[in-house]
Amino acid sequence: MNIGFIGIGIMGRPMAKNLIKAGYALTVYDKFAPTDDLVALGAVAAKSNKDVAAQSDIIITMLPNSPHVKEAVMGEDGVLEGARPGAILVDMSSIAPSASQEICAAAKAKGVTMLDAPVSGGEPKAIDGTLAIMVGGDKKTFETVKPILEKMGSSVVLVGDIGAGNVTKLANQIIVALNIAAVSEALVLATKAGVKPEAVFDAIKGGLAGSTVMNAKVPMILDGNFKPGFRIELHIKDLQNALDTAHNLNVAVPLTANVMETLQALKVDDMGANDHSAIVRFYEKLAKIEVRK
Repeated sequence: MNIGFIGIGIMGRPMAKNLIKAGYALTVYDKFAPTDDLVALGAVAAKSNKDVAAQSDIIITMLPNSPHVKEAVMGEDGVLEGARPGAILVDMSSIAPSASQEICAAAKAKGVTMLDAPVSGGEPKAIDGTLAIMVGGDKKTFETVKPILEKMGSSVVLVGDIGAGNVTKLANQIIVALNIAAVSEALVLATKAGVKPEAVFDAIKGGLAGSTVMNAKVPMILDGNFKPGFRIELHIKDLQNALDTAHNLNVAVPLTANVMETLQALKVDDMGANDHSAIVRFYEKLAKIEVRK
């Protein structure tokens, strides 16, 4: 089984490496990023998205947002120009659910089956192959692809029809952003009150307030380490998709709107490329204090 991988970025590169390590034959392409390190591991470099698809039974895309996936799949020299009938397209990007459905319809017209399979866990879990992967699409296709996805993730769950994967990812991103914001508010308050933030963290992380988000992000905050990870500008993209989807469904998401404005303020302060743990810096600025060891 030949696998194509399009999108060799912060997430895509380690994901592709894990597939190579698992013994899969991989054809790779990125319009902007080098693929030399993957070729050195045994991958084949393609010349275009079309070229990837022509050589692959399963095509994986891992790209920044809906327009990028549409261009790679439906555009000139795109996946659908090269894919054979019966091929499977697995889009692991985090995009709007409506875009997944649009791309799926175009793929179906070419005899290509599609899954949307966005991930959560950031670069560290992409590296060690323990991503959470939420999948939308046909169950039979999911069962075919599941062993491949399990080489990149420790949790691989079919959540519904096409688009459901990205709906689940939007829910995930709302929860993560609000969790980081809540942790930031709490630690800024504790620090301003003269209580050591690391002591607060140690005291509460095993209780009801504890979370995977807290365990991952508080050590970064305490060290002043805002190297991504997951960039603020990408979280803005995800929350914009969440807001658009919610508004189209007549669902009010006021907390999401609030944290979106926090992220936008950080972007204005030239922190868009920082890890989303830098949400704490918004609250630090207001309180005129830093949360550090």
